[in-house]
Amino acid sequence: MATTSKHVEAKKRKTKKVGADYVAPAPWTVKHAFQKGDVFTRLSCVIFGLSNLARKQIIKGILFLAIEILYIIYMVNTGALALDKLFTHLQGTKAEQRFSASGIPAPAPEEYSVTILLYGVAALFITAAFVWFWTVNMRAAYKAQYLKETTGHAPSFLDDVMDLKDGRAYVSMLFLPTLGILIFTILPLLFMISMAFTSYDSAHPSHFDWVGFANFKEVVSNDGGTVNGQLFLSVLLWTLVWAFFATFLNYFLGMFLAMVINRKTTRGKMFWRGVFSMSIAVPQFVSLLVMNTMLQPTGAVNRLLQSWGWISGPLPFFTNATWARVTVIVINLWVGIPFTIMQVTGILQNIPADLYEAAELDGANWWQQFCNITMPYMIFVTTPYLITTFTGNVNNFNVIYLLSGGDPTPVGASAGKTDLLITWLYKLTVDKGDYNSGAVIGIFTFIVLAVVALLTYRSSGSYKNEEGFR
Repeated sequence: MATTSKHVEAKKRKTKKVGADYVAPAPWTVKHAFQKGDVFTRLSCVIFGLSNLARKQIIKGILFLAIEILYIIYMVNTGALALDKLFTHLQGTKAEQRFSASGIPAPAPEEYSVTILLYGVAALFITAAFVWFWTVNMRAAYKAQYLKETTGHAPSFLDDVMDLKDGRAYVSMLFLPTLGILIFTILPLLFMISMAFTSYDSAHPSHFDWVGFANFKEVVSNDGGTVNGQLFLSVLLWTLVWAFFATFLNYFLGMFLAMVINRKTTRGKMFWRGVFSMSIAVPQFVSLLVMNTMLQPTGAVNRLLQSWGWISGPLPFFTNATWARVTVIVINLWVGIPFTIMQVTGILQNIPADLYEAAELDGANWWQQFCNITMPYMIFVTTPYLITTFTGNVNNFNVIYLLSGGDPTPVGASAGKTDLLITWLYKLTVDKGDYNSGAVIGIFTFIVLAVVALLTYRSSGSYKNEEGFR
């Protein structure tokens, strides 16, 4: 008995006291629960909250058990059938014939494939969340046992609530945002990805089935269809070219104008900043639609130039591929530069003035100061902003769709010469109903953005030297 008491006291000395609770130096893991747990802890893998109930954590144990019961009820009533249909026969069918009270046959409601797919993906999502919750349950079971053995009591429900309010406040604050991301971002994303492996297109709008990687083969092959590898590479290349110019032209020209406004000799700084701020206040879609109308063959720009005698015929702003691509890039400069000026102005004002003073004493001219002070500092601070802007330009639906509509579009093609991957995806899904091909395009867009963003950020000074600018 004395040996056991000494063993418990030794365990107490190895723990770190936080408030009224003892916290073990090692993390609570499922592995520990099975290796070192007692019978109540191990049985908690089947009966949630059993270990907590045995340690008089009544409310916590009941909550764990209630969630397990709710999941079982869901699976019995809906989830198991949804998973069975998802993996066995995605093809929708008609329900059994029903009769009204007067004996007249009632229309048999159809079960559409998209409903089966949605319920099946949701069931998978809920099951994955339940598996994660099972690990939480096992860790809590072992923690209750360990604290009971080492301190003589497990924390009460009130202690846990106070811990979430103070010691682990980050869990409480991030719970709802994380839940929102899972439900409104991850779940729809999984649903979209699953469509890429089905025959959900205009030929199969309500009843479709699994086709594996057939849609991916169609997108990367050169079979001459409306969606093929040559067209995909063309749109992808233009998307990257557009994103590059739309990002860096806006960035450098906006920086140049911000530096001009920020100069000591520039008068009316507030006026010039106010002018650019006013352009931001105008809704972007209004500006783009107005420019689209003005640049048409019979629009104000062509008619004005013809009346002046500068041109003999209308300029092909949206009827020639090269003209159209240059036009959308130039118009995007007019739309995007004011945002860059506002972003860059604050950063320029925060560059230490003594750096420029020291450079002037060393005889550095304005170009040398820009290359060795301004530009390195700007790149260091704004690298995450540039990555975000590049990603936003790859997915810049508004400028392309509202300004050019993707035109010019060759006859029989599903994408125009100015279409980005995102506008092409929109046309395939909303206009044509080919959701499977659109889902494949969406997956490839995500891969391209993820690779570019990760490689760029990991090789930047903002990632390698987070402590500060040198």
